[in-house]
Parts: sequence; C-alpha cells; structure tokens
Amino acid sequence: YSIAFGKSVGGWFGNPMTYLFLQDVDYNSPREGESYPHIVFMAFQMMFAIITPALITGAFAERVKFRAYALFIVLWGILVYAPLAHWVWGGGILSTEDGSLLSSIAGVGALDFAGGTVVHISSGVSALVFVLLIGKRRGYPEEPIRPNNLVYTMLGAGLLWFGWFGFNGGSELASDGTAGLAFVVTHICAAAAAVSWALVEKVHRGKASALGVASGLVAGLVCITPASGYVLPMHALIMGLIVSPICYYFVAVLKGQLGYDDSLDAFGIHGIGGTVGALFTGLFATAALAEAMGGVAGGFNQQLVAQILATIATWIFAGVMTFILVKVIDATVGIRVTPDEELEGLDITQHGEVGYNL
Repeated sequence: YSIAFGKSVGGWFGNPMTYLFLQDVDYNSPREGESYPHIVFMAFQMMFAIITPALITGAFAERVKFRAYALFIVLWGILVYAPLAHWVWGGGILSTEDGSLLSSIAGVGALDFAGGTVVHISSGVSALVFVLLIGKRRGYPEEPIRPNNLVYTMLGAGLLWFGWFGFNGGSELASDGTAGLAFVVTHICAAAAAVSWALVEKVHRGKASALGVASGLVAGLVCITPASGYVLPMHALIMGLIVSPICYYFVAVLKGQLGYDDSLDAFGIHGIGGTVGALFTGLFATAALAEAMGGVAGGFNQQLVAQILATIATWIFAGVMTFILVKVIDATVGIRVTPDEELEGLDITQHGEVGYNL
C-alpha cells in the first residue's frame, strides 16, 4: 500500500515507509482531501491488488508448482502492480497530476477510472509472457480441454458482472452522479459485448455458445473499466459492440495460429480488452467528466496520445518485469510441475485433495 500510495519517490513509486504496518492509516480520520476514513480507501485499493495477479493465474492453470505460484504472486504484486498503481493513481509518472512525466510529454496524464492499465493490461500482458515462457499444458491442443462445469461458469460470470458494479462504481469513492454513471455504462458495455460476441461466434463457428456469451460480457466489463467515469451511455454501447470482435479474434483465431496456451484467455480478454478500453477512453472521454476527476486539461488529440503512451509504458513494464520474475523463480525453486504430476492433477500432487469425491 505504501509503494502504491505512499509519498512519491520521483513519481516512480511510493516510499515504502510511508504507511508501514498501516501507520497513519486511521480507521476514524479521513484520508487527506477526502471525507471517508483512510482505512476504507486502503481496503478498497487492496481489493484491486488481490484481483490483478489472480487474473494472471487463469493463464497458466494446471502447470505451475504451488510454491512458485505463491512466490510469483507476492513478488509481482510488490514489483509490478504497486508501482503501476502509483504511476496512475498515486501521483506518479502517468498520473493526471500537474508536473507528472506523461503530462510534461503529452500535455495531460492518463485517464484510468478503475483499472484498465493498472489491472487489466498489466495482468493480461504478464499472463502472455508467463505462458510463452513455461509452454503448453500436456496434450494441448490435440486433446480437448473443456470447462469442468459450464453451469458454474455461467453462475460465476453473473456474480462477476454484479461485482463489477462495485469495482467501477466504487472507484468514484462517493455516492454521486459519476458513480451512478459508472454503474450504468458498465452494465451497457457488458451487455453489448455479450451480444456482439455471440453474433461473431455464430458467424465464425455456426453456433453461439453460453461460454462465448460469458467471455463477451467479461470483455465488455474489462473494456469499460478505464472509461467508466468519463464516457456516456452511447459511448459504452459502441465500446461493447466493438471490443468483443477484437477479443474474439485474439482468443479464437490468433491464439491457435501462434500456438500459445493461455488457459482462460487472460491475455485475449483482459490484455486486449484493457488495451482497447484505454484507447477508447482517449477517444470518448468527455472533457467535463474528466476534468471533474482531475483529468483532461487539453484537447482530444492530447488525451488520445496520453492514453497510447500510457498503454505502451504498461505493456513494456509489465512484460519485462514478468519475464525477469519468471526466469529468476524458475532458476531458484522451479516453476513447472513434472509431466507425471501434471497428468495426475495439481489438486492431488500439490495439495493432497480433490475437488469432487465420489
């Protein structure tokens, strides 16, 4: 939390000592410049810090040792997520603060209402790097690997859709019109993306699937996340209709052509969806909404340039850091389980339990 939101060290990261052991994060006193208790803000932000590396997990499912996974999650959260959060939300180099590095270059800082760059691009790109380094699952893609329980998948997708209202609407940090707008555009974009995914799948494969609808609605949720407090409902509709065909191409076509094994399509949906959303934020952000959030001080071209530069910076930083972390962890504790352990299943070999007992 200190690295993400502590006193800035040159705009690159927060001083780790700022809130060490949550000192000065009071349960009664408000955060500086705000009306809510500081500890509430801390807890909300740590929710993002927990969710983000969890997204990467879906990419390398069924292949990684538990100790390597636990070590990666801790190091990635400290060395990748926390600095990125500082860059965008903590007054760092990509922020909308006057004098930030990006503001000096583009004229304005990056707009990211609820985590397009910080959460989705970073995790999606990291997921791609991770799976490229460790290789495919045993038997993939020759042997079909289907969802264990599609009913649970759809139930989870519904819970995710509902939970995203707190993810995006809550990022306003207030109960007001902007929070309401974020709620509404989140719903519209997700619904539009679910429909457009189903249509594209129908044209490409001949059938629209429930799994495809779930993938589409998540792509829409990801896409609207950076823009949710800055765009109007019509913009959200357009974003939802466009993002799914793009993500579908990466998931259903390009992944097979390139031959990488991203188990739950973390890159194709979160990495690409987040990138599309970050760029659309530059296209559609309304000046009045963005300025109210400390954003757009300049014109259309400035904001789009800022979004492009912030996206490139996030891709490079997350990708390079993940490459280093995977290489170091593999050289020390080893990352991949043995072929026999993978065949038997990680529930048994890593944890001594099974998901279903007959």
